[in-house]
Amino acid sequence: MKASDLPIQYNAIEILEHNLAERADKQALFSDPRTLTFREISAEANQVGNALKACGVRPGEYVGLLAHDSAEWVACFFGTLKIGAIHIGMNTLLTAAEYDYILKDSRARVLIVSEAIWDKVDAIREANPQLEHIIVIGEKPSVGEEKPLSPNIQHLTSYVDWISGQSAECDTFTTHREDIATLNYSSGSTGQPKGILHAHKDLIITAVLWGQNIMKLTANDRTFALAKLFFTFGTGGNLLMPFSVGASTVLFAGSPRVATDVLAQVTKFKPTIFYNSPTGYAMSLALPDLLTSYDLSSLRLCVSAGEALPAPIWHQWKETTGLDIIDGIGATEVYHIFISNRPDDIKPGASGKPVPGFEVRIVDENWKDVAQGDIGNLILKGDSISLSYLHQYEKSKQTFVGDWLFTGDKYFVDEDGYYHHAGRSDDMMKVGGIWASPMEIESTIISHPAVVECAVVSKTDDSDLIKPKAFVVLMADQTASPELEKELIEYCREKMAGYKRPRWVEFVDALPKTATGKIQRFKLRG
Repeated sequence: MKASDLPIQYNAIEILEHNLAERADKQALFSDPRTLTFREISAEANQVGNALKACGVRPGEYVGLLAHDSAEWVACFFGTLKIGAIHIGMNTLLTAAEYDYILKDSRARVLIVSEAIWDKVDAIREANPQLEHIIVIGEKPSVGEEKPLSPNIQHLTSYVDWISGQSAECDTFTTHREDIATLNYSSGSTGQPKGILHAHKDLIITAVLWGQNIMKLTANDRTFALAKLFFTFGTGGNLLMPFSVGASTVLFAGSPRVATDVLAQVTKFKPTIFYNSPTGYAMSLALPDLLTSYDLSSLRLCVSAGEALPAPIWHQWKETTGLDIIDGIGATEVYHIFISNRPDDIKPGASGKPVPGFEVRIVDENWKDVAQGDIGNLILKGDSISLSYLHQYEKSKQTFVGDWLFTGDKYFVDEDGYYHHAGRSDDMMKVGGIWASPMEIESTIISHPAVVECAVVSKTDDSDLIKPKAFVVLMADQTASPELEKELIEYCREKMAGYKRPRWVEFVDALPKTATGKIQRFKLRG
């Protein structure tokens, strides 16, 4: 699918509402405590749209959604799109200062927030005079005399009261396919978060290119993603893609890092497609009762993203469960996955091959294509790519270069045409004058039976030369020791070129990660 395949007047609410003709009463959303049909989601989204208009929200204005995965999140997302407003997917794991930045950057007048996150909003509401309406999913907070309601806040109410009495019918605003529909902020590992804008066309294009064409989703599927809906990977894979074919979705408001809770959801709601991170699969594999306490029989396919999936984890999962994992790479700037393995074409350890609809190149510092097998910078173009960052002119010029997106990822292509992730540009290290990929070293260490997770960074030795250092999380039945450190270093020496082996191994209880599960290697450098 290309942008030109869509009508000029297109609103992405169609991804939900096309289901009303044939499957309105199908159970479309499963969660605790609410299960809704397509008809019920549409009706509630219409109530949200009318409630937003009652707040004075006009087409093109931003609406913040700072909420845990829930039926309310879905209704607010589609209700915002329907009236032509712009949905801001806000990360529920950020600090009050980061929310303050996002609200000021977007100038959002309306914020919908989960009750559990209210305290962070309460701390910054006075500093955001443009914020006029706050809707709380849950109980309406009490505002006392010590900190009265700010003069700018016209409306502080509960979600239930907010939509109560609103009509379940709402006119769709006629948007251009290139009108902005969503705004998502990067995790902000360095500097301030970057606001990434996507048009209505991008949502359906990515649903077709990967969800339908690569994953072959059908109305019989039921998806379950550990990536939360405020990420484009979660919105795309666990909402837009299934709904685009009439499939259902399972939502989970809990932590993706508690493997037992996650697997309990699989057992209860019986999804057919399971999205997780490499860390999530490793945590599940570490459970001694994985197959005896949890029912994975409903699954037909698993997906990994957020971080490159090491081949050892792929093989362990396959041997343990019999299930394939589809790995790939995506970016918020693209909305979803653009290089991917296929259900019938998987190379463990590789990201796969370019998704049709995207053109991909690997180039050197002068933007010249590198030779097959050489590591270079990954760039791509396609019709779902954002055009810029909000209010970040210089960064936009560096990233969005003509038709091309500079991803910041290092890649190489093997002799069979599979693309392999070599790390982020700032993660690469030069050891003895030769480039070394932390991903390759990590994959080798993870293949050792004592290891659950690993992160490799550069460190200078006594001669001020760069050498690899490994941070290792061990299996629960393993004990850190100098002997095990030497064993892991020797294990790497046997498995790869000697210069790549880590010179130091530090055992840790956990690795620092972003909310998407990406390892924050910069926090380990020192």
